[in-house]
Amino acid sequence: MILVGLLTILLETTIQAPVEAAAPLGKETDSSGSGTEHVILFVLEGFGQESLKGGAMPVVSKLVKEGSVTWSASGVKPALRLPTMASLVTGMPVEKHGITWNFFEFSRGYPRHPSLFDYLDLSGGRDSAIFYMDESLYQLAKPEPYTDYQLCGALRPECGSQKLVTYIQQYLQKATSGHGYGHAIPSLPHLLVVHLPEAGRAGVTHGWDSTEYREALRTVDSAMKSVLNLFQEYSLSGRTAVVVTALSGKGTDPGAEAPTTESPVVPWIVSGTGIKRGQLIRQPVSIIDTGATVMKILKLETHTEWESRAVEDIFETAAATPTARPRKKR
Repeated sequence: MILVGLLTILLETTIQAPVEAAAPLGKETDSSGSGTEHVILFVLEGFGQESLKGGAMPVVSKLVKEGSVTWSASGVKPALRLPTMASLVTGMPVEKHGITWNFFEFSRGYPRHPSLFDYLDLSGGRDSAIFYMDESLYQLAKPEPYTDYQLCGALRPECGSQKLVTYIQQYLQKATSGHGYGHAIPSLPHLLVVHLPEAGRAGVTHGWDSTEYREALRTVDSAMKSVLNLFQEYSLSGRTAVVVTALSGKGTDPGAEAPTTESPVVPWIVSGTGIKRGQLIRQPVSIIDTGATVMKILKLETHTEWESRAVEDIFETAAATPTARPRKKR
């Protein structure tokens, strides 16, 4: 009980780093200039093309209509929450990053390989804010001067999608106050990662055709709308791209002890300035490619040691920035 209590306290607390007070940056942020300066990465669970039936997710449906999509991006094996998220943020398959377990284990420490957040800082001094909704993902919350993490997981029953939105709202308010957030980043993050597993949990608990699952889809969609509205409030919508993917498709439990599918397939959607509208992506896509694509959206250089590669089909015009050299087929 003491150990559980300590873990709960850890997960309720944001990883902090001392910062200097920044110059005030209010909601009247100058929107001049062109190009994408911010990316919101929504990471869902228990979500696929069928989830849009019946109009449960109008926000996601609009992103699909206004952006580029594939409903058959490759996941990773084992198809579990922690290994899949580790592949997403490290740009590596499981056999390279080595995280095969599906729970937070303090003794194993943080991943040793560089992450998307490291590369964003290295290539362009870009900062990231990451909001996770499962305790297992504390394994990935490596503190750095250019990352802020907040975790609100299943150990706290009140930690639903709307609670996470409240945390994001508070974070943005304090990040633009001129005093930072008591974290690493004293301004609006260039990459915002939002983990929304509520629909998947409802599907596993109540069934994939249940009323609870459909309602959870609406809740997740509403949370996404709230985050997008926050960016609009800060005059960032015209300079923000949105990426939507999932750690699992409908019918799959990423929180299980063992994978429930041997052929993981997940949706992968990108919408925003410079992204093709109404585009069905034809080239093969892996969830591992998310990192390099975020880098290219922000016009930053990718790295040859990465397994991640930018999905070129989604861009309206070829980016003028360098990209990684061809790599071996994974």
